[in-house]
Amino acid sequence: MNRRLILTSIASFAAAPVLVPSALAQDAPAQLSAARQTHITDTLAVGSLSLMLSRIAEPRVYAPPLKQFAGFEIAEQETIASILGAIRNGGRPSGAVPSPSDSDVMQTLDAAGRAEVEKLRQMAAGRTFDREYLRAQIEGHNKLLDIQEAYLRAPDDLDETNVAKLARGMIKEHLTLLGDIQSISLENAERMRGQSKAH
Repeated sequence: MNRRLILTSIASFAAAPVLVPSALAQDAPAQLSAARQTHITDTLAVGSLSLMLSRIAEPRVYAPPLKQFAGFEIAEQETIASILGAIRNGGRPSGAVPSPSDSDVMQTLDAAGRAEVEKLRQMAAGRTFDREYLRAQIEGHNKLLDIQEAYLRAPDDLDETNVAKLARGMIKEHLTLLGDIQSISLENAERMRGQSKAH
């Protein structure tokens, strides 16, 4: 594994993680262990769902902090996909972060993921939409954290271990941020209920 590729990708990772559609569709090279293949496949599957939900949510969410989060999440998941796709397929070093089409991302989702995407697509913008997007992101980030922790309990490759460590750190930060947004949303909802009762 070319360590310069990882270091270049990690620099992009700090700004956001990425997915390469062609890489997602290809089989893993023989030199990857079963643990590495599982880590990459599972991370990309959950990350693809997060990416699609965030693309739907960004123009429609009501709460400004959640809108900002959706933009960050799009960039992060595109970056992670690019990094892991390059690891899996032996890509050449590149500073570019491709943005896969919605169609390419949808092909990586299972039936449950596609159903979740369609559910959010059909919802009208508003507070209920925000709550559903927030719930999905908290659930997805907990799954992503579990995937990183599972690989890090028995790591077998230095580069992939470093990627998993960085991903774990960013996922924990995102969970904290999502928790803060959820708390603010609940406080605002309670305040609005109190104001409506006062009238």
